[in-house]
Amino acid sequence: MTRNAVKTLFHPFANGTLDLPGEGQRILFLGAEAGFDRPEGFDATLDAVQPLRPLHRGLAAARIDSRPELGDGKEYDGALLLIGKHRGENEQRIAEALLRTREGGMIVIAGAKEDGILALRKRLEALDLDVDSLPKYHAVALWFPRPADIGAAVETLRARAAVVEGRFTAAPGMFSHDRIDPGSELLASRFPRDASGHAADFGAGWGYLSIMLAEAAPGLKGIDLFEADHNALEAARANMAANARNMPARFHWQDLTAEEPRDRFDLIVMNPPFHETQAADPALGQAMIRMAAKSLKLGGRLMLVANRGLPYEPVMTELFKEWGETCRNARFKVLWGRK
Repeated sequence: MTRNAVKTLFHPFANGTLDLPGEGQRILFLGAEAGFDRPEGFDATLDAVQPLRPLHRGLAAARIDSRPELGDGKEYDGALLLIGKHRGENEQRIAEALLRTREGGMIVIAGAKEDGILALRKRLEALDLDVDSLPKYHAVALWFPRPADIGAAVETLRARAAVVEGRFTAAPGMFSHDRIDPGSELLASRFPRDASGHAADFGAGWGYLSIMLAEAAPGLKGIDLFEADHNALEAARANMAANARNMPARFHWQDLTAEEPRDRFDLIVMNPPFHETQAADPALGQAMIRMAAKSLKLGGRLMLVANRGLPYEPVMTELFKEWGETCRNARFKVLWGRK
């Protein structure tokens, strides 16, 4: 189903509130998603950027070219931006739009109330940006012209990378970007020190589990890191280089709910995601467990951590020759399975 904000983003152009960008102009589209119809006369070239692999694949299916990160420093005639649930990531994208848009170019932002669009408007107004807005489709579109002086706004909005425990670097928008996730920490405390062969980290995030596995089991031949968020994957690449440089590693921008790894592994570790919105969706974790079962060699092991209430036991029974629970605490459980 198309997110309402995608349609809302183009509404000010469709109803004539904003001038349509014409042929020969270039518009930057940050946080791009499929599901929109260009208003008639919206003939500018769209440069779409989407670091999340499932949404990138949705754009590709709609025949919309996109890339996972901003490229060279070209200047744009305007910018479009869809906000998500991470305030720091939203503000970083606005800072990027300010830096890349020519003076006077329109920056248009859309999001739902639950995404924080109204609070974002207040924050932008506090930076003396000339903000206007229009509600539509249960979401809100904001827009403002790019001012001549953007220094203070960019400095305020730009995301600051977090340094976790003095040795890991992550950024807003990544899972547990400013601290060690306690579930991942529990799983890492149970990693086997005699692990050998090839391992994989499914949903590697910024690389914590892979680094802990490399330290616990230096006899591994290598670790493959799979992550759907391109920004997190690049952070994992840097964190592995800084903290586990002797462990061979490969990095895969991949949606493990739909894209099967080419290789098979002796050990897979993971802290699978369990929600896309505020509501828990166990099907996400179950899909990753199914992919892990496909991706293990005969006799290979899966180790995962999950919230205690998530119903992963039935799928473990279905997919693994043997499985069990390693430990649990007040919030989490660590499960293992052997193929």
